[in-house]
Amino acid sequence: MLLHDWNKTRTLIVGLAACVMTSLGVSRAAAEAQILVDVETGKVLHAENATQPWYPASITKIMTTYVTLRAVKEGRISLDKLLTVSPNAIAQSPVKMGFPVGTTITVDNALKILLVKSANDMAVVLAEGVGGSIENFAELMNRNAQRLGMTQSHFVNPNGLPADEQVVSARDMAILARAAIREFPEYDYYWHLPGIRFGKKVLRNYNSLIGRYPGADGMKTGFICASGFNLVATATRDGKRLIAVVLGAPSSAGRAIKAAQLLERGFASDGLGWLTPQLGTVEQLTPVDAEPPNLREDMCGKHRKKPASEDEDDSAAIASLLSASGSAYSVFLSALRAPDPKNKQALLQQDARLGEPVVVHTGPDKKEKGVIANATPPAGGPELASRSDDEVPLPRPRPKIVRAIAPGTQATATQSTTAAARPAAPKTATKSDANKTDTKKK
Repeated sequence: MLLHDWNKTRTLIVGLAACVMTSLGVSRAAAEAQILVDVETGKVLHAENATQPWYPASITKIMTTYVTLRAVKEGRISLDKLLTVSPNAIAQSPVKMGFPVGTTITVDNALKILLVKSANDMAVVLAEGVGGSIENFAELMNRNAQRLGMTQSHFVNPNGLPADEQVVSARDMAILARAAIREFPEYDYYWHLPGIRFGKKVLRNYNSLIGRYPGADGMKTGFICASGFNLVATATRDGKRLIAVVLGAPSSAGRAIKAAQLLERGFASDGLGWLTPQLGTVEQLTPVDAEPPNLREDMCGKHRKKPASEDEDDSAAIASLLSASGSAYSVFLSALRAPDPKNKQALLQQDARLGEPVVVHTGPDKKEKGVIANATPPAGGPELASRSDDEVPLPRPRPKIVRAIAPGTQATATQSTTAAARPAAPKTATKSDANKTDTKKK
């Protein structure tokens, strides 16, 4: 019965992936890379092109967070430490918050913004705060990658914006995700924040498994034209935690569905272990000496019916698969469909399902006496609220909008201390083309 249900589910997922690709007019020049790993044992449950080098895009920010959390754990920096937005941070391409130069923000709030909305300026703020410069921080990233056994990875920036030398593999990202989970259990909540509230703006996590797929608890999405849609996803059921890495998916919904397929396979495989080839542990996979594929033409070529972006809606493709009643994925697929923005009840129901966003703000923690942070966003709201492609340029932010309130001034009702905003920790394609910036509006 279990095998029959899995075959039915697999047929549904394969059909959905094909439907998504057809609806987007995408001709795949290269297969995706995938891997499924058990967190506790490191055992590889599934691997496909897992050691093929790949451009990471914003899943780079897992390493940025890892290096930052190591600095926190070693006492070299604190979560309450104020970092300053520099000209380097402002110069980053979107997605970004667009805070003016000189704006201050705590390490804690920068991490929350980084992981929920993939803000490239916050990655630079953290890099400069921890390493002193982007170059020094990249060296820390590479040292940690080498120590962890990420033999196929090399980093030159903390946010994953296009760079020929910025390369990973699905294998290496699974090694990194496993290390982050095992080394920093007290900070696990960062990986599955449902959203952030900045002033009146609510910004939801690009990882569409959070709040939708049962047990989903991490970790990070990424997209640039050269890489396709990437996702490192984690989920826990009955004490078993798995890591699924998908690189080069054709769409945002496609990567979520492929990751869900991998996770479901892992959770359902306990009674079918004898059918699964023995692949050893993730560290034992043999690296491939090859160039990373450049998917720019597939992802962002003129043949696409619509521009690729992190928050694109594949509702039409998903809807065509929902007729398969009784599927284990029917609820998950339905949840991926964005509600009508005019339907307030549907929006409220979605917010309740996805979870309460945490409050973030600029400036010091309110618990620090004498200064209170102003949570007013830049004019027009954060730049990343309406734009999502890592490669899309946006206008320069208006200066001097975010600033600290003078001592004695009352804070707004939406503000919260860092401690209050922080949930409790759980117990447990040619090379030159990869550097080009896509100028189309997403």
